[in-house]
Amino acid sequence: MSQQYPQQPNQPHAQQPGYGAPAPQPPKKRGVGKIAGLGCAGILALFVIAAVATGGDDSSDTSNKDKAVATDGKPGGDNTKKARSAEEKPQAEQFRDCVAKNGTETEKTAVEHVTKVTGADKRNDILDAAEVFTDFSGGLMGPHQGEGKLIASAFTSCYESKNGLVTVYDKDGELLANANY
Repeated sequence: MSQQYPQQPNQPHAQQPGYGAPAPQPPKKRGVGKIAGLGCAGILALFVIAAVATGGDDSSDTSNKDKAVATDGKPGGDNTKKARSAEEKPQAEQFRDCVAKNGTETEKTAVEHVTKVTGADKRNDILDAAEVFTDFSGGLMGPHQGEGKLIASAFTSCYESKNGLVTVYDKDGELLANANY
């Protein structure tokens, strides 16, 4: 006796579109990660805007009106003149003076090649970025990479920040070294 299995009716085949445009795809669901990432980016943008708004220092104001009024009324203005002249020195000269007092001989030799320093005077401990420019050449893979590291190390000894980054450049604007300070 042979067993017969009932035949299954033919399953309907998915219709493939003939000529013309294919069927549109259903819209994709937004992932939780994407939504969370966008939310975090928005919060970060608010922090940056708040930090800029609370900074309040106008770096374009170079007038000495307030300083002159404060120092004119005090007797013994020699001490205040010395202090004021130290503040008015270029940042590169202030950096060289600091290394001359506290640096090693190799750091002092390397710092002689510093031509310009920017960003060292204003620190807010949120995102401090100082730049040191030198008369070296060759960039990161050049022969003066060691001197660039010495300059960055000397900078970290002279300046302090909770979240600072100093970048040392050569004369062509190429990166020599960087360090956290």
